[in-house]
Amino acid sequence: MNIFTELKYLRMVKISKTYIPKETEKYMCAKHLAFFKKKLLDWKTDLKRSSNEALFNSSLDDNSTSADIVDQASSYTEKNVEMRAINRQIKLITKIDSALKKIQDGTYGFCEDTGEPIGLKRLMARPVATLCIAAQEKHEKEEKVYADD
Repeated sequence: MNIFTELKYLRMVKISKTYIPKETEKYMCAKHLAFFKKKLLDWKTDLKRSSNEALFNSSLDDNSTSADIVDQASSYTEKNVEMRAINRQIKLITKIDSALKKIQDGTYGFCEDTGEPIGLKRLMARPVATLCIAAQEKHEKEEKVYADD
């Protein structure tokens, strides 16, 4: 079965709630793709919900108009921390969207640098991974070298 047949089959495939991809199955078969698509969509839904809750709660807790300067400073610090967390979640949602696009175009699960499989264990731990472990380690070493300059 080629990748385009797999992608067509993906629309029809049903997996159980307890299904876990197995190394013995063909890598990135329709079951694997369906599993990761569901995992990514669920993760995205959770992130959106928690971001919306944080924004809503942040708008309710407004001490910025308080007369006490300590309360104002505390409120500002808390809002700053919350906004950084929300920004991280937004960046993660962008990565999730990119991973979902890769599922659609048939490139999900393969390293962007080498084209080699990323691996089921790595994708289970980090479904938005775009590099295999060897390429990720190389990337991190290069980052460290440039950071030391």
